[in-house]
Amino acid sequence: MIGASILGTFPRIGALWRPEGNAVKSRGFTLIELLVVVVIIGVLAAIAIPKFANTKQKAYLAQMKSDLRNLATAEEAYFYDHSTYTTDLVALNDFRVSTAVTLTFGTVNAQGWGASVTHANLPPPGKTCALFFGSTPVPPATSDGQIVCQ
Repeated sequence: MIGASILGTFPRIGALWRPEGNAVKSRGFTLIELLVVVVIIGVLAAIAIPKFANTKQKAYLAQMKSDLRNLATAEEAYFYDHSTYTTDLVALNDFRVSTAVTLTFGTVNAQGWGASVTHANLPPPGKTCALFFGSTPVPPATSDGQIVCQ
C-alpha cells in the first residue's frame, strides 16, 4: 500500500510529460495560414504601388511649375532694374532650375519672355510646362502669365 500511495501522487510519465506539471501541446502556425498572410500582403502591395507611382509624377509636375514661378519672379526683378528681360541665368541672380529639369527659353525681349521646362524623370512621352509674358506664346501655354502643362 505504501507503494500505491507514492505512485498516486506523481503525475503520469509519458511522451508529452513536462517537468512543469501538465502535458503541453505546443502549436505553431500552419503552412496554409502563413500562405494566406503572404497573399494578403501581396494584394495590398499591388494596390498601393501604382498609387505611389502617380504621386511621383505629380511631384515632378509641381517641381516644374515651381521652377517656372521662380523664373517669373527673377525675370520681373531683372526687368525692374534693366527695362528688358534676359536669358542669362547668372544675371537673374544665378537662377538655377531643380535637378533633372531642363529649361528652354522662347522669345525674350523688352516686350516679353517665354520659357518651357521638361523633367527627365517623367516617363515617355513626358510633359512640358510653359509660361510666357507678353505677346509671343510658348506652347503649350496660350494665356499670358498662366502655367500650362501638357
